[in-house]
Amino acid sequence: MQNMKICRTIAECRAEVATYRKAAERVGLVPTMGFLHQGHMALVAAAQEASDRVVVTIFVNPTQFGEAADLEAYPRDEARDLAMLQEAGVDCVLIPPVKEVYPDGDETIVETTRMANMLHGLVRPGHFRGVTTVVARLFNFVQPDIACFGEKDYQQLQVIKRMTRDLAFPIDIRGVPTVREPDGLAMSSRNVRLTPEDRQAALVLSRSLAAAEQAAAQGTTIEALRQLISDTITAEPRATLRGLDIVGATDLSDLSGPLTSPAAIMISAEFGGILLIDQRVVTQ
Repeated sequence: MQNMKICRTIAECRAEVATYRKAAERVGLVPTMGFLHQGHMALVAAAQEASDRVVVTIFVNPTQFGEAADLEAYPRDEARDLAMLQEAGVDCVLIPPVKEVYPDGDETIVETTRMANMLHGLVRPGHFRGVTTVVARLFNFVQPDIACFGEKDYQQLQVIKRMTRDLAFPIDIRGVPTVREPDGLAMSSRNVRLTPEDRQAALVLSRSLAAAEQAAAQGTTIEALRQLISDTITAEPRATLRGLDIVGATDLSDLSGPLTSPAAIMISAEFGGILLIDQRVVTQ
């Protein structure tokens, strides 16, 4: 098995990537916040398929958390993460300290002004501004040819695509399908914080999306889909619905009336204080 380079500074990472460039190799990037699961490994596999070398970043980004307690509670296990990435054949891992990403006196942000402040952005104010700010910096640190993100964070994926287009980053953004547990729950680093009862209750998310997909295939309206999903989730006493959006699949535009084009359904719900999200693109 090849030796995986572990970098703690931007300079180290850039020096490693420079060796790939010298060999005319394509570089893929997978940004993560660590505590990896098979969903992250699917991103790594997609990056490996599309590039010669893969760089993974592990950085729990403080600017995308609304509450300090949520940031502190975010699970971390660096040794386990590195073992998984080594086993997967990743070439380089960048694990920078906060001051390397946000130096003293830092005052620059990157924001998609419309797409960051709608839908899930209303549930988590400032979240997507933190995401685009850190992703823009990671893009600058690594300067990859492609970058892979999960479709589960659907609005995030569209926000990053828009940022990449607007800032003319020469990077191909790849969306990778959501990876699920055998019972249908979308994989998330937050799942380990659920109680057994809330873990079972959280299945209502994938169940409501499956019902919506079936209804869409038979022909329905946006309003009927919204009611179906809302009724399904609110019938679960341990679930608190925080956000339900049905929008255009590519531009997150408002939809109403009969379902005539692909629609993205995005749900956010709390289970015992843990916010989970899920999504699905449906069409007739």
